[in-house]
Amino acid sequence: MKKTLLLVALCFIGTATFAQKGPGFGIKAGLNYNANGDYIEAAQAAAENPDRNVGYHIGFYGKLGNQVYLRPEIIFTKTKSDYNGDDFDMSKLDIPVLLGTKVIGPLHVFGGPAFQYILNTEFDGITIDRIENDFTVGLHLGVGVNLGNIGLDLRYERGFSENEARFINTNITSVEDSRLDTRPDQLILSLSINLNKKKS
Repeated sequence: MKKTLLLVALCFIGTATFAQKGPGFGIKAGLNYNANGDYIEAAQAAAENPDRNVGYHIGFYGKLGNQVYLRPEIIFTKTKSDYNGDDFDMSKLDIPVLLGTKVIGPLHVFGGPAFQYILNTEFDGITIDRIENDFTVGLHLGVGVNLGNIGLDLRYERGFSENEARFINTNITSVEDSRLDTRPDQLILSLSINLNKKKS
């Protein structure tokens, strides 16, 4: 039993030794498990909740600090939500500004505001131009591990306030607009590569 514990301890120390250290910058990419807010048709009072779909993201990040660090990122994100067979696609530019800290070994936790700029939205093949706010703010909270120059993290993103897209639904005769809440609610899995790894 003692030998097993010693072996585990040595493996953990070895992993921590090779953990990513100090400031740097790099690239990142991964998958998003996303759903936006409610969809309300002009002719109906009830809201329709979306089914989640998988999207993707790719971008760059910087890191300042070691034990406690600041990590700004700039990310292109593509998401999709399914509303009873109709897809809502959104392309956006995300700029999270994260404050993190090491917990133990290669494990770290982080959180902070995420500034979002909507580039393009499309619902069931119709481009939506009438969005309440192209620029919104949300929150990222997550946990990650760094091994050498490779990092893996899982985070949750949530928009702070509703941001409606309005459009004419051509399937109905009402002149009222249909509404869709573009606020993100998603899990984000990312793989990152530090391009400026420094040995200490």
